[in-house]
Amino acid sequence: MEFRIGDQTSGLDDSAYENDDIEGSPNGGDYSPKRIFDVVVASMALVFVAPLLLIVALAIRLQDGEKALYSQPRWGFNGETFQCFKLRSMVPNAAEKLQAVLDSDPEAKREWDLTQKLTNDPRITPLGKFIRATSIDELPQLLNIIRGDMSIVGPRPIPLYERSKYGEDFVHYCSVRPGLTGLWQISGRSNTTYSERIELDKKYVQSRTFWGDIGIMLKTVPAVLFSVGAK
Repeated sequence: MEFRIGDQTSGLDDSAYENDDIEGSPNGGDYSPKRIFDVVVASMALVFVAPLLLIVALAIRLQDGEKALYSQPRWGFNGETFQCFKLRSMVPNAAEKLQAVLDSDPEAKREWDLTQKLTNDPRITPLGKFIRATSIDELPQLLNIIRGDMSIVGPRPIPLYERSKYGEDFVHYCSVRPGLTGLWQISGRSNTTYSERIELDKKYVQSRTFWGDIGIMLKTVPAVLFSVGAK
């Protein structure tokens, strides 16, 4: 899929948020329109998807006896860290498997350095491939949104070890709450390079609007249904 920032960011330049409407405190103790919208939408969505989450969590537990839900520290608003929730899509010894592949396969190492993804990832279970392609593994992040760690729309929450990749642009990333969806998700996801992902994050932060957020949410639906760029 060809990457074009211009094709995905139309409508982001009008009806801009007022600065006070964008982000409040990182612990969710604010009442800005964006924050209220996040809590209401995330709460309604969580009620709707709760049965699905329970069924998938049980299936994950049954496949190898390990926990279905896990959390990983990610960078958040104002450069603070938080525990980001996900349904487990990988084998329990994922870190060891990744290192073995990177040490033995130069092509995989190049792909990982470029995108932080692997096309043929030995860590992902058969069930994990399905829940990653459909983004079901990320639905527990609705809890992060309600808690105030994340927003519906924003940059993807990055692991701590990826901070150096952002360089000076990290200041843009941490000026807003990371999002459950965003420009990266509707722009090809893993079909983009990491540097393109950073540019999308920067573009969103500099141009975000209420109607732009709504547009991103609407475009997320077909992107998820057709598994665009999912790995």
